[in-house]
Amino acid sequence: MDRIRAVRDLRAIVAAKRDGRVLSEEDISSFVHAYANGELSDALAAAFLMASLLRGLDDGETLALTRAMVESGDTVAFDGLGRPTVDKHSTGGVADGVTLVFAPLAAALGLAVAKLSGRGLGHTGGTLDKLESIPGLRTDLSPDEVRRQVEGVGCAVAAQSPTLVPADGALYALRDATATVPSVPLIAASVMSKKLAVETDLILLDVKAGSGAFMKTSADARELADACLRLAAGWGRDASAAVTDMSQPLGDAVGNALDLAEAVDVLRGGSGGRLRELTLRFAARALERATGADPDEALARATAVLDRGDALERFRAMVDAQGGDARVVDDPEGVLPRAPVREPLLADRTGVVAAYAAEDVGHAAVVLGAGRLRKGDRIDPAVGIVVRPKIGDRLEAGEPIGEVHARDADAAAEAARRVLAAIDVTDGPVEPPPLVHAWL
Repeated sequence: MDRIRAVRDLRAIVAAKRDGRVLSEEDISSFVHAYANGELSDALAAAFLMASLLRGLDDGETLALTRAMVESGDTVAFDGLGRPTVDKHSTGGVADGVTLVFAPLAAALGLAVAKLSGRGLGHTGGTLDKLESIPGLRTDLSPDEVRRQVEGVGCAVAAQSPTLVPADGALYALRDATATVPSVPLIAASVMSKKLAVETDLILLDVKAGSGAFMKTSADARELADACLRLAAGWGRDASAAVTDMSQPLGDAVGNALDLAEAVDVLRGGSGGRLRELTLRFAARALERATGADPDEALARATAVLDRGDALERFRAMVDAQGGDARVVDDPEGVLPRAPVREPLLADRTGVVAAYAAEDVGHAAVVLGAGRLRKGDRIDPAVGIVVRPKIGDRLEAGEPIGEVHARDADAAAEAARRVLAAIDVTDGPVEPPPLVHAWL
């Protein structure tokens, strides 16, 4: 494919990508900055995203897109902090509350966590949406506020504000609204622009694979992980990625306040299951890469810190620093918004859970109001679904396996129907899938 020269007519850039040509760094930079500055319509930007999804972006174009998004705003540096700084990101899934536990846990382990996060895309929940279910909590932190909070508390989770990667913030919402999310280069550029705008010592990536992820196979997830790691290498940054299982909901809670309450339960010493286990593995990996700790010792240390409540207190301090009601750590049900209708979810079959259509579970929560169907939609933080069985667990018809939190009984009944239809049951024993497919 021929490389085209920079052009002033932004429509020509879209046409060039539509026709499969390779765009120059100047083309991509002009396009991204024009959209970020409000000089370009959503329609033309959507056409660019669709052309990029269908025709693809090579490594040079992906790096140029990432660089343009980073350069659209400020960056945050942590020189002289005195502790290793870590940023952790998930590509998104169902009932994935790892970041909510990881950030305060890593801070309690002596690391510093600075994370620019995103909102829900499609069937996947967003960390910011979950945090903002806490009354009063702010995620629109300035770079100075992020730095001060990391210095004082050890962790901060913030949004892409108008001064932090604003171009990605605009394109992120448009991708969700235009069915252009499942593109490896677009996802990699979005993920890494937020990581590279914050100058941490280590970037950890949780790349999901399975029915509840954007990448449906571990091979596709590995492709995305490799693309992200190449971008980090091109920036001279240390990074590690795990390909993890999303063939079923990771935790039990699907919804914003419900997800947040489950994360608090893990921080308070609740069992947590696969959610707790994956969080501990990422905390141990952070210690290994940032401090050179032995893997077994790192995992034992992370487990001890979580179990004795140190991470819970860091979470309390983070919530307080960001203006939220810190009583959420003591009484999440009393502080977080609650849906007016709460119906039990009852198993409709007897047998062993063989598989989940996890994306359908996520969509059931979106239909309740927990996610966005269109750009700019408001979400309802109180609604959602709790579904407890995992692959390999046995069900008995009629037994309670969770709850549906809704605004009315009809919505609750429809969500329950969708969730039960998403669970495949068999007679024989089923081996649970591995939690981590590979570390890269």
